[in-house]
Amino acid sequence: MALPGASDRRLRGALHRDGAELVVPLLIKEAIDRLTRGEGGLLQIGGYIVALAIVVMVFRFFWRYFFIGTSRRIERDLRAKLYGHLLALPPSFYHEHKTGDLMAHATNDIDAVTRACGFGLLTLADPLFMIPVALGIMVAIDPKLTLYAVLPLPALTLFMAIFGRVIHRRFERVQEGFSQLMEKVRENISGIRVLKAFVQEEGTRRDFLDTNRLLMDRNMSLVRVSGLFHPLIELMGGASLAIILWAGGRGVVFGSLSLGDLVAFFQYLMMLTWPMLSVGMAVNVLQRGTASLARINRLLATPPEIANPPVSRPLRGTRIEIRDLTFSYPGRGDDGDAPALRGLNLTVEEGTTLGVVGLTGAGKSTLAHLIPRLLDPPPRTLFIGGTDVRDLDLAEIRRAIGFVPQDPFLFSASIKENIAFGSPDASEEAVIEAARLAGIHDEIAAFSQGYDTVVGERGLALSGGQQQRVAIARALLLDPQILILDDPLSAVDAEKEAFVLGNLREFFRGRTCLVIAHRISAVMQADRIIVLDQGRIVETGTHGELAARDGIYRRLWGLQQLEGWVSVQ
Repeated sequence: MALPGASDRRLRGALHRDGAELVVPLLIKEAIDRLTRGEGGLLQIGGYIVALAIVVMVFRFFWRYFFIGTSRRIERDLRAKLYGHLLALPPSFYHEHKTGDLMAHATNDIDAVTRACGFGLLTLADPLFMIPVALGIMVAIDPKLTLYAVLPLPALTLFMAIFGRVIHRRFERVQEGFSQLMEKVRENISGIRVLKAFVQEEGTRRDFLDTNRLLMDRNMSLVRVSGLFHPLIELMGGASLAIILWAGGRGVVFGSLSLGDLVAFFQYLMMLTWPMLSVGMAVNVLQRGTASLARINRLLATPPEIANPPVSRPLRGTRIEIRDLTFSYPGRGDDGDAPALRGLNLTVEEGTTLGVVGLTGAGKSTLAHLIPRLLDPPPRTLFIGGTDVRDLDLAEIRRAIGFVPQDPFLFSASIKENIAFGSPDASEEAVIEAARLAGIHDEIAAFSQGYDTVVGERGLALSGGQQQRVAIARALLLDPQILILDDPLSAVDAEKEAFVLGNLREFFRGRTCLVIAHRISAVMQADRIIVLDQGRIVETGTHGELAARDGIYRRLWGLQQLEGWVSVQ
């Protein structure tokens, strides 16, 4: 945003610069009239013109510097505001909005707003001062001739109003097309391995060309309008010049106008030609900017669904209590879909480990996401330390929870940076110890660059099991009071799983832990196990108690034992 006093400085600079330019035709008029009368003093007038040119040069530099500099500060602040807003939005927002579209907002749309705030306002500043002052001087020279000169202006105003609206609509369509192109590129690059595995390079190329051609067509539609805009303005300026040449020439011939007056009049009319062109350019750029700003404002108007309470309460203890919790994903309940969780009642005592198992789609991951408020539970349904999670400070509760999601995400950085992501000040020894507990240290040490190995985008340089264990190490390094593991070892073999779980058993002691798993072996040692089915708790007990009953748990346990026996044979 503009610094204090910057607007005043820009206005004063514009007035001084334009004022100096507006004096030059009067000096030329005086010089021509002196020549006509056979008088001297032309060298003095020439000196004045050179001095005024220097003044114009100096003020033009500072004027542009302040305008363009302010637009860059606006760009910085707007980009920071947009990025901060994106960070505050919940994960559900990103399920409904494409990444490519958000990238287009942060690049092309902000660039269009920046141009409007800089170049657009810069080109609009000249007409605001020069047109009324130049017209005033022209009226003082010859009111009738001035009236002839402005005859085309009403048509020009009409053209600007019509073209401005058309440019706005067409530029919005261009930006939408650019968003589609960005999303297509992002999606295809992210899924490049699947694309190649199914030999879809040619089909994807054709699809991209179609999207690219659509964007070009929309751009050409915009170019046809903006390309016609400037010639029309020049036509109006040319018409004014023709009228002045005819009417003013007659005045000089019949003696009602001096030659100096006519030359000065022409100079002022030429000065009006650039402001008229600049108005056209300003309308073009400002309409693009307002279209992009409207797109950005629609995004900024999206309220964060998960926010801190007006007055936060401190976290006191880690006992987790769920009371009659029913949760549906936004938009799904309206279609008659069953809630992800229904009538859930559950208590996890402080310092104990709860195992959670169930068939696919039973609601296990939903439960894991509700506890740290990655999804927002209904009021008075989920308590930590006796306090409703909606009354706790978001940053505090999330710092207290170590969460390993089912699909771990690694950044395109080194292994060390990924492990220390939540604890950037952690020592190298602490990083290594966390990796040892996660059962990944030996494999990292075997890499040529060790912990400095860059994992590539989304961790593609590592196997699925290695990615999961790096994510576990990242959570362990936080030394959390509550640890949530959402099926964190699904991509490792049974032997490695047993090794990692053995390491974690000591780490679990004294912490409140939730271990969600498909494999029964991952939860056998838990203090208590619940079985979810269609969003409800259908069984609860220890491993021994559940294995002795005829239920889902026993069937899962039997199938997994059979799979293990078959794999050994």
